[in-house]
Amino acid sequence: MTRNQYVFCFLVFAGLAGCSSKPATKQAAAAPDKIQGKAQVVLTETTQLDASLNGGGPSVYLVDGLNRYRLFFDKASQVDAGKEYMAEGVYAQKAIDAIGDPDQGKNGYPLESSCDSVVRTAWPALAFDVVDSYSTSLRNKVKRYPARPVFLVTHIQPVTGAAAKQKDGGAEEKEAPSVSVPADKQRALLVEGPTVLPAPLWEPSGGTATCKVVIDEEGKIAELNSGTQLCESVPWSRFRYQPTVKGGHPVRVDSEVEMRFDARK
Repeated sequence: MTRNQYVFCFLVFAGLAGCSSKPATKQAAAAPDKIQGKAQVVLTETTQLDASLNGGGPSVYLVDGLNRYRLFFDKASQVDAGKEYMAEGVYAQKAIDAIGDPDQGKNGYPLESSCDSVVRTAWPALAFDVVDSYSTSLRNKVKRYPARPVFLVTHIQPVTGAAAKQKDGGAEEKEAPSVSVPADKQRALLVEGPTVLPAPLWEPSGGTATCKVVIDEEGKIAELNSGTQLCESVPWSRFRYQPTVKGGHPVRVDSEVEMRFDARK
């Protein structure tokens, strides 16, 4: 074979590789991503489609302040509600965004191919038929609950005392006492933040959502304790309240915030 023939073959091969309909697995995300938070176990939420991705157990979330991650497993894992855990794996939406989604106006690959790539990145040893099943379930989750982060777990372990300190930069924090304040009284303390938002694309009819929150000593939303997806789409960082004081000291507040979403026209 002549030199020109070698060059021609190389160009043909490169061209075919560039026309692949699926993204390379290594493009999905730089694994592992890491998240840490308290576990929430939901026994009544599991659907038949999600059963395999729950690793044979109930639905599990990891809550870190305003972030509530839906965990998926490729094998059974012991997770106890209320305990702190560190999870490693692939943050699905982050990986999909890195690949791109033409349906969202981004250059890249269709969502079906992106989900397939994300599943293979997290669990490369899965059989082809299992990958198809998992990627279908992931795609349905991302489309139906786009505001809810999905995390494919490769490793999870309880957080020890030392690891908990590392999360806070090595400093021990003394948590302020908390009080419960009714929603109407807390609303009167609102300094800044929207009370009405446009309905998101995935819920065009809008509606009203009651969101359970924890407000810190500075009057900022520190935690979201509601599983409603509309609540998860609220830009909580824009909210400021007049701090609540008890006994001359600021305290944390357990309360509810009612948000109205105007229907899209």
